[in-house]
Amino acid sequence: MSVGYVGVQWNRHKRVYDAILAAGIVVFLLVFVGVGKLAFRGSEAISDPILFMRAFGACALLMLHVILCIGPLARLDRRFLPLLYNRRHLGVATFVVGLLHGTTAIGFYHGFGKVNPFVSLLTNNNNFGSLSAFPFQLLGAAALTIMFLMAATSHDFWLRNLSAGTWKRLHMLVYLAYGLLVLHVVLGALQSQRNPWLAVLLAIGVFTVVSLHVVTGTRECLRDRRGPPVQPLENEQWIDVACVDEIANNRAKTVCLAGRERIALFRYDGQVSALTNVCAHQGGPLSEGKIVGGCVTCPWHGWQYRPQDGQSPPPFAERIATYRVRVQGRRIFLNPQPLPPGTAVEPARFEEKPDDA
Repeated sequence: MSVGYVGVQWNRHKRVYDAILAAGIVVFLLVFVGVGKLAFRGSEAISDPILFMRAFGACALLMLHVILCIGPLARLDRRFLPLLYNRRHLGVATFVVGLLHGTTAIGFYHGFGKVNPFVSLLTNNNNFGSLSAFPFQLLGAAALTIMFLMAATSHDFWLRNLSAGTWKRLHMLVYLAYGLLVLHVVLGALQSQRNPWLAVLLAIGVFTVVSLHVVTGTRECLRDRRGPPVQPLENEQWIDVACVDEIANNRAKTVCLAGRERIALFRYDGQVSALTNVCAHQGGPLSEGKIVGGCVTCPWHGWQYRPQDGQSPPPFAERIATYRVRVQGRRIFLNPQPLPPGTAVEPARFEEKPDDA
């Protein structure tokens, strides 16, 4: 989070993450090329351009699998949140590695003729009706184009100026890119290599991505359905949503009301406040974050809001919806009618027990 736009918002955590990421990419490429040199010799030797092309492609595909797994893993276990916090850097790095794969492939297969390499890529194979001779390179090119759009708009400048909804829809195209790349491999490498282990590894990757999303989505849907139904409000309506003792200090409980947006119920310093669970930045789940320096801090990218009014601390100007709450005994009651973003609400106070953390 920054007052102005910074090219790359590096902090110590991100520097360490990026250093590990870069080292991991280099190690993967070196191991892939080294094993390829040792495993294929003599008449079966693979030329360096093809070996590096395969190394870049395998690395990029593996990185994309990791990217798609981070989201559901972070919802299932908070220990994965640091990976989610840095996912944009991983996405840009994935595009760069994928671009190296695409550049090597175009140069090797289309760079030695009279026709422009890109024209050759688009026109040399029109066998769209044949699975064995399908122009799979076009699928990879389409996926790389989507990844370029995502990498080029990964900065908060584009998030703000495209609007959060448009930006999110654009970046959801990662699933289309993933599907195109899976087909690119199935119709390309798997048909030419005929190696069962390649098919097995790809199947494991696809199964992992799909199953994690299905499990997480099912879990979230069940959480929403368990919420009490909310009838149209008549004057005031208060719903018993939690006990104070259920919420750790400086943490939150997610309140799921049927037919309504989720609400983040925060406990801090003998007080309770309620905010929308949706961060104004990228829709991150605020209830999975915590209060740091007196502000609710989104677990995705660190955006902050004051719990008593839903406003970001100066000089930031973001605002989110607030809710009225009250405490009777140790029970917390919530009015499910959202107030306009940035509306100040007096926190509900309760008496801390001596052993309360």
